[in-house]
Amino acid sequence: MTDLLSAKFAALADPTRRAILARLALGETTLSDLAKPFDMTVPAVAKHLGVLERAGLVTRGQRTTVRPASMQGEALAEMTEWIERCRHHWEGSFERLAAYLEAPKGGKRRGR
Repeated sequence: MTDLLSAKFAALADPTRRAILARLALGETTLSDLAKPFDMTVPAVAKHLGVLERAGLVTRGQRTTVRPASMQGEALAEMTEWIERCRHHWEGSFERLAAYLEAPKGGKRRGR
């Protein structure tokens, strides 16, 4: 995906990747430790980790034998800002709808 925001949301659409990110929120860890709670192979978890990494949500260390993974908390900021803009829009829309529905019937409706 060329749109990084879409890649982030797509990466978080999978429950396994959300669980991996939740674990990484506790601190840096290795791939083998990440794979322990899952009923899948280490290479399968590595693929999930790769999706998170390409989306910018995770970074991997550059050591040769062990490459610890860590969460990039600041990468969630763009997602949070987008969600807040949507929330603000919809809350305003719902408030206008409520005002319209509460206006007396046959009378002048607010917002017109």
